[in-house]
Amino acid sequence: MAAAQGSSVVSSSAKVDFLKLQNGSDIRGVAVGGVEGEPVNLTEPVTEAIASAFAAWLLNKKKADGWRRLRISVGHDSRISAHKLQDAVTLGITTAGHDVLQFGLASTPAMFNSTLTEDEINHLPVDGAIMITASHLPYNRNGLKFFTSAGGLNKADIKDILERASRIYEDSSHGSTQELEQASKGEVSNVDYMSIYASDLVKAVRKSAGNKEKPLEGLHIVVDAGNGAGGFFVVIPLLPYLHYLFLSNAPFLVLELMLFLDQDKVLKPLGAITTGSQFLEPDGMFPNHIPNPEDKTAMKAITQAVADNKADLGIIFDTDVDRSAAVDSSGRELNRNRLIALMSAIVLEEVFVRLVLCSICLSVAHLFYDKGGKHHRFKRGYKNVIDEAIRLNTIGEESHLAMETSGHGALKENHWLDDGAYLMVKLLNKLAAARILNPNVGSKVLTDLVEGLEEASVTVEIRLKIDQNHADLKGGSFRDYGEAVLKHLENSISKDEHLCKAPKNYEGVRVSGYGGWFLLRLSLHDPVLPLNIEAPSKDDAIKLGLAVLTAVSEFPALDITALNKFLQQ
Repeated sequence: MAAAQGSSVVSSSAKVDFLKLQNGSDIRGVAVGGVEGEPVNLTEPVTEAIASAFAAWLLNKKKADGWRRLRISVGHDSRISAHKLQDAVTLGITTAGHDVLQFGLASTPAMFNSTLTEDEINHLPVDGAIMITASHLPYNRNGLKFFTSAGGLNKADIKDILERASRIYEDSSHGSTQELEQASKGEVSNVDYMSIYASDLVKAVRKSAGNKEKPLEGLHIVVDAGNGAGGFFVVIPLLPYLHYLFLSNAPFLVLELMLFLDQDKVLKPLGAITTGSQFLEPDGMFPNHIPNPEDKTAMKAITQAVADNKADLGIIFDTDVDRSAAVDSSGRELNRNRLIALMSAIVLEEVFVRLVLCSICLSVAHLFYDKGGKHHRFKRGYKNVIDEAIRLNTIGEESHLAMETSGHGALKENHWLDDGAYLMVKLLNKLAAARILNPNVGSKVLTDLVEGLEEASVTVEIRLKIDQNHADLKGGSFRDYGEAVLKHLENSISKDEHLCKAPKNYEGVRVSGYGGWFLLRLSLHDPVLPLNIEAPSKDDAIKLGLAVLTAVSEFPALDITALNKFLQQ
């Protein structure tokens, strides 16, 4: 280990509202300037204070007897602000007297796993982990996710950490960091943890195939990493990216990418053919498409790659690999409700399961009721559905799968971690096991599992923005205004014989009618009312949209332009 550099927790006296950086159970902010109207608020001093606060929170959580050094792992995705924030996080932790394991380019699921992995040589497991990522958000954003061996932190934990960070930041501006300054500095070590994590995924697939060394031999699988951190899933030849490496002004980035790129990680060791895989090189400007399995352009890209290469299966990840989707050999997308249905079918073959799904999911579980499954609908947000699944287990209602249509999915067998790579391993397990019986079987074995799934022909999300400067708010908050909109919509629906409000609702107003449904809810942090509509036809979707329009038109601060555009198409 080498001693950490730096001596101060923070070095700024600017006033910062730390709580505005909270995004549910994550921290998100603007880390790079240059975008009009988006001033930088996730600065290095701010990030340093947050890291120091996490260390203090973690020490308290561990209830250690007296002062002891913690080990905290730090990883990041491909964002252009990753290294400066990694340095700030490292400085905040080591200045507080704790040790850092730098993983470099990593996935969010791998960071959580580092709190569980037993590996004395690499100083594992760690006490806590920090992932520097903002998922699929634009290049100028970044953020932090935190983990302990118990899983990801919840909203209350994040609020606690941000409040601690605010005090640390404020104290530093008044020279009140003497205790930290006198503490012995922590140390930093570099660990190639992604190789350890990938090796575990390979072992999982081999085990499902009866310990066959290359259970995917002959299968052609293409991967689209969206220039994020998911390239580890497939071998990446180093040569094509030498220009990217040596045009970089940062020698440490060159070394990191050389270690990351020139390795066979998951698919090739299992025998798969991976030619045609694309956008594997890390590039924080995301030049090819948004790394998001929900994005139509992204899904079109992986579908085209499957067709061009006559592949058996396509896999696509988001930036930090906690979400994923697939495409079968015929070009059928396995994302959103189809992925939920597919994962449900796979898990139901293994164990009785209660499915905890987000509020906008179709009741895909009805397709599997005859196999012993049960659907439990809950409010949106991957952490919400995961926490609900955990809660159900504690009261004796066995639950094994928690998913939402965004591509987040968590399994009880995987410590309730939303892990896009692990979801794809479950698909590969199914393929590998099937090929033992029939070496020629392809991805049809997956799509056969969801045969009969009734899907809406129209699926749309429309965002209705609240103008916070509009006089109709009368000086109140956008949240109060949004709640008033929802209450009015609820009253209007009760008078319409064609519509029926859901008997049990977890967020917003969910209504069925005309063979479909809609959900209007208030965003957790933004002045926006997202409207989701699913219907068997465009005419039915328009009828549902008109019901919403009639109610919300009475609120002039609500921008209904997008809804009108949908209705007029």
